[in-house]
Order: sequence, then C-alpha cells, then structure tokens
Amino acid sequence: MGFLLRRQEVLNVEQLQSMLDDSPVRAAQAILIAAREGVVDAQALLGQILLEGRGIARDEALALRWFQIAAQGGHLMARNMAGRCLEHGWGCAVDEAAAARQYRLAAEAGLDWGQYNYANLLATGRGLAQDQAQALALYRQAAEQGHAKSMNLLGRYLEDGQYCPEDPEAAVQWYRRSAEAGDFRGQFSYAAVLAGSGQIDAAVGWLHKALEGGNLKFLRTAYKALASAKDSQVLAMAQVYREHADHLEKTL
Repeated sequence: MGFLLRRQEVLNVEQLQSMLDDSPVRAAQAILIAAREGVVDAQALLGQILLEGRGIARDEALALRWFQIAAQGGHLMARNMAGRCLEHGWGCAVDEAAAARQYRLAAEAGLDWGQYNYANLLATGRGLAQDQAQALALYRQAAEQGHAKSMNLLGRYLEDGQYCPEDPEAAVQWYRRSAEAGDFRGQFSYAAVLAGSGQIDAAVGWLHKALEGGNLKFLRTAYKALASAKDSQVLAMAQVYREHADHLEKTL
C-alpha cells in the first residue's frame, strides 16, 4: 500500500507511524512531501521527527517552524508542541510567556496535554502570574479526560487539601487511576498510600512498575523518600532504586 502524495488524497497517519518503525528515512521523505502539500497531520508529524532526529537530520528550529505551521492549520497537539519548544528553548530562545499563550490556546480548545502544560506554568508562576486555583481546575479537566499525569497531580492537591477541600479517599482513587494508566509518578503515589495502609505486597508491586518507567531525577527523589521507610521490603526497594539510578546515570 503506497503513500498517497496528492493534496486531495487522505494521509494515513497510522501507516506513516508504521513506516517510521520499519523504514524511518523512507517515512520521513513521505512525511516531508505531504507536509509541503499542506497536510496538517503530516506537518505536525514532521515537526516531531525533526525534533527527535528520526529518519531525518535533527533540526529543532525547523521542528518549531513546522509545529507553528500545523498549529495555524488547527492542529492542537502541534500548538502544544510549539509551546514545549518555547518553554524549553528547543530551536529558539526560552520564552515562557509565549509558551503559556500556546498552551492556553490548546487548553481552551480542550486538549488534555495543553491543559496539563498550561497548569504547570500557572502552578509555578512561569511566564504568567501564579494561579494555583486555575492550575487545579485545569489539572482536573485533563484528569477527567484520562490524562495520567494530571490524575496524579489532582490526587496530590486532594490529599494535601491544597486550594480545595481535603479528600483523602478521592486522592487515592486518582492515584490509582493514574497508576493504572501508566504514569510512573502516579504509580509511586499509589504505592505510598498502599504502604501507609499496610498493603506492603501491593505497594512493592507498584514500586516495581514505577521503577521501570521512571527517569533519573524521579529515581533519585524516590530513593530518598523510600530510604526513610520502616518496612524492610520498602527499604529493600530503596536500594533497588538507588542501584537503578546509578546504572542509568552511567548510560546518559
């Protein structure tokens, strides 16, 4: 089944994703042709592979440009990714205020990742005035759409009673949903409440899952939290986290 090049024909995004796994260079060429033909999904995908250097030379500045073009065509994830570039300085100078504007537009259009990223800036007061109440509302909106990272953060607000009534039972449910959706921080949060209620075996199981997906910063922070535990199984996991972090650091 060949790639369809003409503007009037429909881009098969799933086909291109499969091509990227099997033949990244060939897929990149097809994506580039479709993007130049004005296919918005291809423009967003071109931005992503340029950002990653997948099948094509990495070019963060050009990635940002294609994200912006796709965003102008109504592609919400491309708008969110333009915000990511602006927030982190990928292919441009860091501009958190401009990133916030991109996230806000994506959030207002209902994109869960836009809601999450805009909430992060609001919660920390980066690029705009800090507003924890609005951040919480956005995390809730994203969580209710199934956004795993937002579920975990919503649980944290509810557990601590930050900018909302304290609701430990609801917090546990959001942690569980985040964990089941695959977020490693959600898995760690859920493990913590399970351990706190004496369900050690279940907690250790979730700690192993969080270990598999966690990045170096998370592993270091998690190790410090686990190292103060009183249960021997949890203390053993602290050592596993430390060893995994040490190994990961050597590979970076």
